[in-house]
Amino acid sequence: MATKRDYYELLGVSRNSNAEEIKKAYRKLAIKYHPDKNPGDKAAEEHFKEISEAYEVLSDPEKRAAYDRFGPDAFRGGGMPRETTFHDPFEIFREVFGAGGGNFFESFFGVEASELNARDRGSDLRYDLEISLEEAAFGAEKTISIRKLATCKACGGTGSETGSRAKICPSCRGQGQVVSSRGIFQISRTCPACNGVGTILENPCRQCHGEGRTTQSTEIPIKIPAGVDDGVRLRSPGKGDAGFRGGQPGDLYIVIHIKPHEIFEREGSDLICEMPMTFATAALGGEIEVPTLSGKAMLKIPPGTQSGTLFKLKGHGMPNLKSDTPGNLLVRAKIEVPTKLNAEQRRKLIEFQDLCNHDNQPILQRFLEKARAFFK
Repeated sequence: MATKRDYYELLGVSRNSNAEEIKKAYRKLAIKYHPDKNPGDKAAEEHFKEISEAYEVLSDPEKRAAYDRFGPDAFRGGGMPRETTFHDPFEIFREVFGAGGGNFFESFFGVEASELNARDRGSDLRYDLEISLEEAAFGAEKTISIRKLATCKACGGTGSETGSRAKICPSCRGQGQVVSSRGIFQISRTCPACNGVGTILENPCRQCHGEGRTTQSTEIPIKIPAGVDDGVRLRSPGKGDAGFRGGQPGDLYIVIHIKPHEIFEREGSDLICEMPMTFATAALGGEIEVPTLSGKAMLKIPPGTQSGTLFKLKGHGMPNLKSDTPGNLLVRAKIEVPTKLNAEQRRKLIEFQDLCNHDNQPILQRFLEKARAFFK
């Protein structure tokens, strides 16, 4: 049987080192030899296990005292002394490597971090809410009705019948967790007898069967901010499912969906409107009335306006959630060609066509020049 190296030597500290010095030494070595930083290096992985074992012993006053007195023999046969209080073996790894730093050890020993931090919190819920463009522009207050787990009215969330009480769980002795040893580590899991609550009900509520919550229809007021965009999630804290036996409730997330509008299309904080206008207005110019979300506005059309020309009305778009400057309304000119002409209209239009020349039709002129060059 191979002789184990001295724990103090492994961590590079003296026997008189205090707890903080031991912790700092371990941090430094853990960063250097952590398997995530040395992929495929078996020697580094073994050394990491050795220094972790050394830190597990020297960081605990009782284990350290036993080691100082008897050396490694202190833990032979009967194993290491059981801890009277729960110690999270992954705490040091999270401190050294961040929130995900314990992933190697948790996967190595078959433990999920979520198992060490079981909660009785209720589930988060999602609700898809369809609103109009006007409601998105000006904001709105809505009341939605959902079915969710709510606090039981019969027991007030305690899970017990009136006059009954809960007793301490004999399996975990009220801790909500049971501890099992795996080598040098002690792993805490949610107690299966009480589901992590720490207590067992003597007389469970007949309405909720001890859950402290029942499925109910609930009306929830929702405030929609002006300028909200399609797909935005609004969070309503504590409006999700009620927690188990009075546990913290989850949150409600409202996903916004904006209905298509008959007149306007939205691009960010801008609105686009296709505005039909007569050939005469486009040719002669003038002033036309255009719709906006807040009413009507007048738009000047210069003579010779072509179909597809964009005009900008500043500040007539959507409110901007990130600034105080609203978007714009972009009006796209759409020249309408008459579909039916009477005899007089037809005669006048032919007369007008005969009077036209290429000088006042520059787009047509440029196209014909390109076409002639193409066919040469």
